[in-house]
Amino acid sequence: MKYLRFFPFYVLSILPFWILYMISDITYFLTYYILGYRKKVVCKNLHLAFPHKSEKEINSIAKKFYKHFCDMFFESIKLLTIKPSEIENRFKINNLSQLTDHLKNNENIMLYTAHQGNWEWLTTVPLFLEVNCNTLYKPLSNTYFNDLFILMRERFNVHCIPSNKGYRHLLHLKNNNVVSMNCVIGDQSPLGKSGKSQTQFFNQQTSFFTGAAKIAKKTDSIIFLPYLKKIKRGTYELFFETIVNSASNLDEQNIIDTYAHKLEEVIQKYPELYLWTHKRWKRDGITY
Repeated sequence: MKYLRFFPFYVLSILPFWILYMISDITYFLTYYILGYRKKVVCKNLHLAFPHKSEKEINSIAKKFYKHFCDMFFESIKLLTIKPSEIENRFKINNLSQLTDHLKNNENIMLYTAHQGNWEWLTTVPLFLEVNCNTLYKPLSNTYFNDLFILMRERFNVHCIPSNKGYRHLLHLKNNNVVSMNCVIGDQSPLGKSGKSQTQFFNQQTSFFTGAAKIAKKTDSIIFLPYLKKIKRGTYELFFETIVNSASNLDEQNIIDTYAHKLEEVIQKYPELYLWTHKRWKRDGITY
């Protein structure tokens, strides 16, 4: 049934990478030069983040970002059919022992993620270690695409949990002594006035969700920021940057401050790999 329902995406997914990248190149040309998808937003964000860079440098980063953005779309679709052996060849993980050592000690891990690199490929991490792995997500209003993303993300034994049920679910695992690795994406702009905290991020007072920090404290998790370096098209190197060795010992603001600081350092190194199409500072007083 799923093959019929998502037939066009399965057809795309079985294509070899070199054909997908040909399609990606065409998509990039249309997106950047013809449609100009969110170009003003991207350039505005880049100017805010890198005020000392020249217009030429900003445009260069923007073009590289759009190329990566299109590649990432097709690489994510590839998750529907890609063989585990091919993932292992294309996804090098550094310092995996950092995670396995904590798991052996029955310590929970939180991967405090961001829209960086190809974040969808983080769902393949369970191929490299045995652990109960959960990711919190905000359901899409379009049920077709929502179900498609769940199908892609759960293929390699990641459990997708709606954000509004995540806190209760992960606390239940903790109370039942189930050791888990939990992924929470934390760089989005929060809605409303509650459940958020501000910190300095790229020269701006920036709002962040407090939910990840609250969950980490309640589950007494070791917190890592996973980030990706792009070796070449379809090949990534994954790193884990320690944020907190024991979340229960720190307050939420300290966790968020450290996360924002370390994420900024990563983006400074690989600016073209971050998602710049998001109106990140819209709710922090910046006009787009």
